Amino acid sequence: MIRLINHEKRGKVASCLAILAVSGTLLSACSSPPKAPDQALQAAELAIATAEQARVADYASPELGEARDKLTAARTAVAKEEMTTAARLAEQARADAELAIAKAEAAKAQAINDELGKSVNTLEQELQRNSGGAQ
Repeated sequence: MIRLINHEKRGKVASCLAILAVSGTLLSACSSPPKAPDQALQAAELAIATAEQARVADYASPELGEARDKLTAARTAVAKEEMTTAARLAEQARADAELAIAKAEAAKAQAINDELGKSVNTLEQELQRNSGGAQ
């Protein structure tokens, strides 16, 4: 009977210790600050730098401005240890920079298309002049 009581007490003590260990681990996890979204910030910085090198500001200045503003806000959020907000803003900054790049590429393609259309019209007019003069 004494062995049963000791065995039961040991089991309860072991259970209590396990619960305390898990609780301690959870509390320490909650107390440590979340990590800064370094990868998201770097991705945003790279996208903005790529956009600037591609001279996107000539075609999509508002989007590039938004990207810069959101990257600045993300850095401010990191300083305030608001890592979730910082990560969201960094992702938005990257997306805005990529949107600026896409809009700039579309605008450049449209400009090339317009120029080619003008060249085709000029060639057609030349052909008509040359054809009309030969008859």
